[in-house]
Amino acid sequence: MADVLSQNEIDDLLAALSAGELTPDEVPKEEEKQKVKPYDFRSPQKFSKDHIRTLELIHDNYARIISNYLTAQVRTNVKVKVESVQQITYEEFIHSVPNPTVLTIFKMPPLSGSVLFEVNPQFVFQIIDLLLGGNGKGKYKVKEFTDIDKNIIKVVNAGLISNLKLAWEDVMPIETEVEGLETNPALNQTLAPNDPVALITFSVEMGNSSTFINICIPYLSIEKVLDKLVVQYWFQDSDEDILNESREKLRNRLDIVDVELTAILGTVDVTVQEFLNLNVGDVLTLKEKTTSPVKLMVEDKVYYYGKPGVIDKNMGVEILDILDKDVENYE
Repeated sequence: MADVLSQNEIDDLLAALSAGELTPDEVPKEEEKQKVKPYDFRSPQKFSKDHIRTLELIHDNYARIISNYLTAQVRTNVKVKVESVQQITYEEFIHSVPNPTVLTIFKMPPLSGSVLFEVNPQFVFQIIDLLLGGNGKGKYKVKEFTDIDKNIIKVVNAGLISNLKLAWEDVMPIETEVEGLETNPALNQTLAPNDPVALITFSVEMGNSSTFINICIPYLSIEKVLDKLVVQYWFQDSDEDILNESREKLRNRLDIVDVELTAILGTVDVTVQEFLNLNVGDVLTLKEKTTSPVKLMVEDKVYYYGKPGVIDKNMGVEILDILDKDVENYE
């Protein structure tokens, strides 16, 4: 509610208006109402910003994985990166891809339903050219795919799709199963036109050309695991027992690591000539006194001061002090 003016303030305001010192446009108005944001009920926003951000993180990792995979397959440097992650309708996705194209339908349990993996015709012909001994630098005309083309790209796509397991393992374990391959996207009727989908678009650079790969994940397929598509979910410390068990296993594995412990009794400086003239039985005078503590080194770093002595019939060193007092904080 706006502030209530006193009678004196009202009189001053009217006087200012009468004298022309203040125009009506300059009179303070009530605060504007909150702006209304339009919402399209025909295309509801099912994926939140957190969901989109998590999908982007997952598939950014996936882009690096398939970059290495494709580079090994075609023996050419291939760069893949995520260009966009957005929610659209299935109809918009189908209309955005060319015809013909290679649309691979696969399952990704525990996600339900089918997921779509689309590769651009330019990508298909360039990959086939490289695999069959070409240089991958030609200009490819859009044409129908032959059975040989389909069989080759089906094997390549199966390898690309199987790498999704590595990208998703931080979120949840998944499996992949290729169901079929379609070259006419309009004939694929796995979803209703208005069903929301998450579209992940990748750019693929091979040589001097750039093409695109799309992954289309229906909302209905991912709806049951949406709670895991939140970054904070990955770092929850809700199960303290599991964390303690992990720390104990890590400590046990560190305990079996062998390290070299060396006791430095003393040092002495000699010239090269003196070193060459050394014989058996010669005595070197050390810089340290017999009462001085010796330094104990772990690998190549000094950690302790000690006192030499004899334990039964063996020589030993008694630890007197820790050189680095903060070493316990590293455990």
